Amino acid sequence: MLNKVLIANRGEIAVRVIRACQEMGIATVAVYSDLDRDALHVRLADEAYALGGQTAAESYLNTEAILDVIKRSGADAVHPGYGFFSENTDFAKAITEMGVTFIGPPPEAITVMGDKVSSRIAAQEAGVSGVPGTTEFLNDASEVIAFGEEFGWPIAIKAAYGGGGRGMRVVRSAEEAPEAFESAKSEALKGFGRDECYVERYLTWPRHIEMQIIGDTHGNCVWVAERDCSAQRRHQKLVEESPAPEFPADVRQAMGEAAVKVAKACGYYNAGTVEFLYQDGEFYFLEMNTRLQVEHPVTEMVSGIDLVAEQIRVASGLPLSFTQDSIELSGHAIEIRINAEDPAEGKFLPSPGHIDTIVPPAGFGTRWDGGYESGDTVSQYYDNLVGKLICWGEDRPTAIRRTLRALREFRIDGIATTIPADIAILEHSDFQEAKHSTKWVEDVLDLTGVSAAPSTGDGETEAKVQRDVDVEVNGKRFAVKVFVPESQAGAVVAAGAAGSAGGGAARPRRSAASGGAGAGGGSGAVTVPMQGTIVKVLVEVGQEVEQGATVCVLEAMKMENNIAADKAGTVKEIKVAPGDSVGSGDVVVVIE
Repeated sequence: MLNKVLIANRGEIAVRVIRACQEMGIATVAVYSDLDRDALHVRLADEAYALGGQTAAESYLNTEAILDVIKRSGADAVHPGYGFFSENTDFAKAITEMGVTFIGPPPEAITVMGDKVSSRIAAQEAGVSGVPGTTEFLNDASEVIAFGEEFGWPIAIKAAYGGGGRGMRVVRSAEEAPEAFESAKSEALKGFGRDECYVERYLTWPRHIEMQIIGDTHGNCVWVAERDCSAQRRHQKLVEESPAPEFPADVRQAMGEAAVKVAKACGYYNAGTVEFLYQDGEFYFLEMNTRLQVEHPVTEMVSGIDLVAEQIRVASGLPLSFTQDSIELSGHAIEIRINAEDPAEGKFLPSPGHIDTIVPPAGFGTRWDGGYESGDTVSQYYDNLVGKLICWGEDRPTAIRRTLRALREFRIDGIATTIPADIAILEHSDFQEAKHSTKWVEDVLDLTGVSAAPSTGDGETEAKVQRDVDVEVNGKRFAVKVFVPESQAGAVVAAGAAGSAGGGAARPRRSAASGGAGAGGGSGAVTVPMQGTIVKVLVEVGQEVEQGATVCVLEAMKMENNIAADKAGTVKEIKVAPGDSVGSGDVVVVIE
């Protein structure tokens, strides 16, 4: 068995691996950037070493710095988590060449399956067909246009070495192709260190079903269970569940067998996920993720198998602790990704910042895999995932009800999160009847009025005092008692008096959270809705612009966001340049 594991990652996955190692009696080593010096994974690990830098490129993607820590710490194994170097062949080879165990697949399998173009070829050779697409990297936008003209629009440009929707752009016409191609390459490079892209047909109403597989070095390879990850926005998953609802048993069996075929075709071992698109009774190979998935806990909850512990067993040279026939699934599990984002009526705006208080829900069948605690900061430089809420029930309706209860119980002060949107998804009849697809959140779900402005809690419990307030409801006067924090007592009395004078308390006006809309709307002072870095400026002083036209591109939490003109007019002033850091509410362009 391994003795000391270095986790080459951060956030909730680093915490997850540290806990698994500790339960197995294995020492842990954390690495951290300057911004993560006091992060939860650093506090939990047995040892922690600085990588330096702030951005991912300066720290968690700094190969030399990580290899140096491996030597200094004496770690005999490395767990890459997901993201960062988890699917990087060169990193895996560098680890193994040092005589250190890489807790993942062999580098050769990453080479084949980590690249989504070669993985398509490998799947085809294994007899598993995919969505029509290219098997060569794109060189320029003309190839995108040619593919769209042949197979029909829309089509999707995808990062060959990425996932999670980053580096993916849906193109609906030839006119959109050049900008989409450049944007996909740019985002892929920032997120994965590689900018190669490919293109494939974009299905109109598919479900995203994926198979968890795991193999060992003794020739055993099994599929554990499938997950439905169809509730997505910007091609990033919001809700995942297992088993997939309204999914035929014969298709499940065929898909599981296909997943194992794909894995065996490239000599795969350790944990991995084979992803498929399912539509009209047919399934298509999408890609293979040669790593642990963010949504692995739902599989653990229904199978009772600790996948991280099993990864470590396999990396230690041990056989799987179970067989295909011994796997028994029970009940239904749902995972909610709690992201630092304001749903903003469907715009999902990144919301980095300081977490004043975080109190996760508890109770039967309720699990929280988090990367932050009260007092921690969610940085603009990293992924927006705060943690994952996983709830189990004896059946799907029970799991949905339990998840809704837990979401309403969840308290996070200081940042906006996706919780209001998550509740809207689970409450919707389409989701409850399993009629949703990967397009459903963006095309059907109505998030009007659903927003999550950061709460103002300061993390401390303030003494409450009683105040007597007279209010009117539908013209009838009521005398009520309210108990409020002492610092707000005067404001409550004043608000009550104002409401009574007007025949009823006025509803606060909700501020708009649209990307690029300046305060007041139509003012011409174009502001950014979040903290981030300016990637591109697309206008010049003196240029005429239409309302809604993109004036610049802002990168926040590894995602690019278009900032739009809030009115038509002439660009009077440009206040930023590429590379500039900006804060929420900063004016970037002035239009008159």
